[in-house]
Amino acid sequence: MKVGVICDGISRDLAHAVDVMDEFALDYAELQYVGDKEVGDHGDREIREIKSLLEDRGKPVSCLSRHIFAGMTAANKPGDELHTRHMDALKRVMAMAHELNSPLVRIMTNKKEQILWGSNGAEKWNVSNGAWDSLPPLIAPACELARAEGLTLVVETGNGTMVNSNYTAVKLIDELGAKDVLKVLWDPGNNCWCHETAYPDGYNEVKDGYLGHIHIKDVKVDTPRATLEVRAMGEGQLADQFQPIADALRADQYNGVISFESVYHNGDGNYENGFRAGVGLFREIFG
Repeated sequence: MKVGVICDGISRDLAHAVDVMDEFALDYAELQYVGDKEVGDHGDREIREIKSLLEDRGKPVSCLSRHIFAGMTAANKPGDELHTRHMDALKRVMAMAHELNSPLVRIMTNKKEQILWGSNGAEKWNVSNGAWDSLPPLIAPACELARAEGLTLVVETGNGTMVNSNYTAVKLIDELGAKDVLKVLWDPGNNCWCHETAYPDGYNEVKDGYLGHIHIKDVKVDTPRATLEVRAMGEGQLADQFQPIADALRADQYNGVISFESVYHNGDGNYENGFRAGVGLFREIFG
C-alpha cells in the first residue's frame, strides 16, 4: 500500500524530514507545518523551494493539512468574520495544492458538543439542540470551492470536533450530498476518544467509497479522567486492530495513502526518536 508520513512529526526542517523518510522507504509527504509556517501561509518563493525539494527527492505530496475550521463553534455562521478567515486560508491552501500537485486538502470541523441526538426525554434535557444542524452550512462553501478547483477535501475525525467518528463523518458527507468532493480522513487513534472501535465498526462505516486518507498512531484514552496518552505504535489500545485494518484495506484494494502520524515521545520531547520507535511496525503492517 501507499505509505508516508506527516513530515513535521519528524521535523519542520523538510529536507531533514525527507532524509529520514528515505531511511524507512516512506514515499508520500503529507505537509502540515514547514519551517515556522502552516501550509497556506508560505509565499510563492517558499512554495517553489518546497516543490523543488520534494520533486528532486521523489516525494509526491499526499495531502496538505491545515486546521481549516478548527476552533469554530456552533455559534459561528457562514460568512461571519471567523468563517471568512478560514475560507480565505482554504483558498490559499488550495492554490498551494495546485502548485504541489496535492490531490487532497484537509479540513476539520468546529468544536464538539457532546450529545447531538437523543430520545425518550434526552431530546429535551440532554441534547445540544441545533448544534449539529449548524455544521453542514459551515462546510458547504468549502465543498463548492473544491468542486470549482477540481480538488478533494478530506474531513478529519478529530478528538474535540463535531466530526469525531467515522459515523459522524459519513453523516456529514451524506447530508451535504458531497461524496464527490468530500471524503473521510480516518484517524482511528482520535476516534478512540468517542469509543468507536476501529475494526470492524469504524472501517465498515467508510469502506464503501467514503475513505480518502488515513492517519495512524497509537493511544490510550481515559475518557472519565479526561486524559489522553500517546503511545508508541503497538503499545496502545489499537495494538490488536492495526493488522485487521491493514488486511481489510488490502482486501478492498484501498488506493489512498496511509500517513504515519508521529506525535509520540517517551518523555524527552524528542519526536524524531518517537517516530523511530514506531515506524518499523508501521512499515511491517501497512507497507
